[in-house]
Amino acid sequence: MNDDGVVPFRSGTGSSARRRGLASGALCLAVLFLGACTTLPPSPSGQASEVMRCDRGDLGRAAVALGTSHPGQSGVRLLADGLDAFAGRAVLADAAECGIDVQYYLFHNDMSGILLTARLLAAADRGVRVRLLIDDMDTAGRDPMLAALDSHPLLEVRLFNPFSNRGRRYLEMLTRFGQVSRRMHNKSFTVDGAATIVGGRNVGNEYFSAHPDVEFGDLDVLALGSIADDVGRQFDLYWNSELAYPVSALHRRPLAPDALEQARSKLVDYEESMRDSEYAVRVRDSRLVQDLLGGGLHLKWAHGQLFYDEPEKLLLPPEDRSTHMGPRLLPTLDEVKSEALIFSPYFVPGDEGVEILGALARRGVKVEVVTNSLASNDVGLVHSGYAKYRQALLEQGVSLYEFKPAGNVPEDFGHGGIGNSARASLHAKTFVYDRERLFVGSLNLDPRSAVLNTEMGILFASPELAGGIADWFDDNRDEVAYRLSLVSRDAEDSGAEARIRWYDKSATGERIWSYDPETGFVKRLLVRLMGLLPIEGQL
Repeated sequence: MNDDGVVPFRSGTGSSARRRGLASGALCLAVLFLGACTTLPPSPSGQASEVMRCDRGDLGRAAVALGTSHPGQSGVRLLADGLDAFAGRAVLADAAECGIDVQYYLFHNDMSGILLTARLLAAADRGVRVRLLIDDMDTAGRDPMLAALDSHPLLEVRLFNPFSNRGRRYLEMLTRFGQVSRRMHNKSFTVDGAATIVGGRNVGNEYFSAHPDVEFGDLDVLALGSIADDVGRQFDLYWNSELAYPVSALHRRPLAPDALEQARSKLVDYEESMRDSEYAVRVRDSRLVQDLLGGGLHLKWAHGQLFYDEPEKLLLPPEDRSTHMGPRLLPTLDEVKSEALIFSPYFVPGDEGVEILGALARRGVKVEVVTNSLASNDVGLVHSGYAKYRQALLEQGVSLYEFKPAGNVPEDFGHGGIGNSARASLHAKTFVYDRERLFVGSLNLDPRSAVLNTEMGILFASPELAGGIADWFDDNRDEVAYRLSLVSRDAEDSGAEARIRWYDKSATGERIWSYDPETGFVKRLLVRLMGLLPIEGQL
């Protein structure tokens, strides 16, 4: 073997070695080809279903009663604290009497995912129909468990835009990249057609204040009334889409006769082992449902409008915008009169986005964008796409703030908390217009959300909700974010190239950074090199 790790040609054995090499190469290519060519079963048909609206149930009756004095409006409660966001989903599942519809991009097999799955199975056991729709990106190796749950007569599991090769998904990332790289990013949790939770959170420990190393600062809304009905119809479109496959059609191995019972036993045992955890205690102590049923739950009432991509977006060329929510949402930004506050953890505006935000700033609108710093961003590749637009945005008059990675983030973002782990990372996708309208959903301002993945979100007309978020940022911006500004290399030379500075204010004073704060040289270099890659459309 030479220094490059290559076995050199040996005289006297050349022809046989060459034949063996050719045969091995052909075999490898055949294996790769066969693995990559595994096909999906025919798209399921004749299994359509609709959201179950349960006006006869306690939750449905309470929603109707509360909404009587607020016709056409929805009752809204912000869920910013991670434990409260988990407890909200858990107690709603416990209160369900007719149906639960769950739709997520990521549904981790960790503590929060297992505990929530146990709640869903318990609901099915008591007669509630459960529909669980998960994007297939996060389900590798979990077909047996999901198929066991799906064998329950009242619990159906479907995977959206599934990989055909269940064992070697990486092959399809090579051969079907244009299809399997496009994902369902929607997030909703709807119970009895009466109450829904929509926002930025997936199901996983890092979204619910349960990860020891990182916590995503996020925001969901609990809403009941007409908007829950709209979310239910959105779910039906995805559930009945040709891209939603029953897991039983993908899991090709026969289930053991007691597979469901084994799954139930594992879930019950895990729940019992976590009985004294902070999560279990928070769920037991939560009065959300009791207060809702008793009319004592503090809600803000507002007109809500649901925006969502149609599932066919993943089947059409990216340039076909006919199924996109973007063209319907953009006019709401054009209507802004004085102030736009945008939280987008992954922010790659492109030239078009720079022009749109710059046009707002030029006509006198105060435009503030809050995104992750390099130190808090969990996807360096996305940060490389954002970094190249910072100077242009600042030159256009857009104010930029980058989220700090520190774990001592205030605990009052929307009356909740957004970080007490070792590292905090912004994950909320939230827009505030004129302190009068508030958008909460799954939509990042980047090419992937705009043209590749499917997204959803709700725009509420509520000065109280919108103003509360804007006031929170006004009061806490120095503590949670760096402020970016442009300075020239030579203050006396107006033609000198501008440079970015990061202003870091804290209780101990102010520090000015001339490079991405709290990062090392190697990381900054790698991100700069990644920014040279021609892949912005995938970010």
